[in-house]
Amino acid sequence: MSATLTHPADATETTAPRTHDPIPFSRLASVELRKMFDTRSGFWLLASVGILATLATGAVILWGGDDALTYDTFAAAIGIPMTVILPVIAMLSITSEWSQRTGLTTFTFVPSRGRVIAAKAACTLGIGVVAMVMAAAIGAFGNVVGSSIAGVDAVWNLSLLQFTMITVATVLNMFIGFMLGLLVRNSPAAIVAYFVYQFVLSSLTMLLASTQEWFADLQPWVDFNYAQGQLFDQVPSAEQWANLGVSGLVWLVLPLAVGLRLVLRTEVK
Repeated sequence: MSATLTHPADATETTAPRTHDPIPFSRLASVELRKMFDTRSGFWLLASVGILATLATGAVILWGGDDALTYDTFAAAIGIPMTVILPVIAMLSITSEWSQRTGLTTFTFVPSRGRVIAAKAACTLGIGVVAMVMAAAIGAFGNVVGSSIAGVDAVWNLSLLQFTMITVATVLNMFIGFMLGLLVRNSPAAIVAYFVYQFVLSSLTMLLASTQEWFADLQPWVDFNYAQGQLFDQVPSAEQWANLGVSGLVWLVLPLAVGLRLVLRTEVK
């Protein structure tokens, strides 16, 4: 009877752990982008951006007077539905991992949760910019068509710098939804929290500022919605940028850091 001896070097080769190159960030971002819109809700949220922008443009043409047929008016009309839909898209990109129970699979394939969140953030930024470019194109088309129908000259009263400021405000608004998704990690609760923040809290701060003189001076520093509104109206001054930075630190950066810490440390079930 003979025994087979294993050379120590062979044993080392068979037991050595296999190493793999990390998934490229570009591939991770493309997967996360596809996940945002491969469900019915995601698809129709994306489609509704174009649909509502077209309807808003048509409404300005049909019911706006000749004086309202300006590029700025079309941009404002299109911006109203976008301020509601785009943050929800960003929010669901996070909460769907928990609501649809895909988080376990996602974080098993990519154990580094920070890379996954970074990919989702990059997709959020990209969608915000692309959506604004699409809105600008629809608004320009509506301005040309509306002016032609009314028989007046097209008015292009929105500069590239103003459009850039509006885009910045829109992206910041999307990251409010992104932040709430990280904090709450539940789709219905996050959506409710967003509408409370966007409409209820804004109304209360406006009411308080109109009735309390001390808060009227304080509002730009503590009300992120109010500070963002400056981006829609004009190119902000240095003080208004400071208002945006301070209020954004309170309402966006700090909660975002807390939400990110919770996502990185909370067990996914």
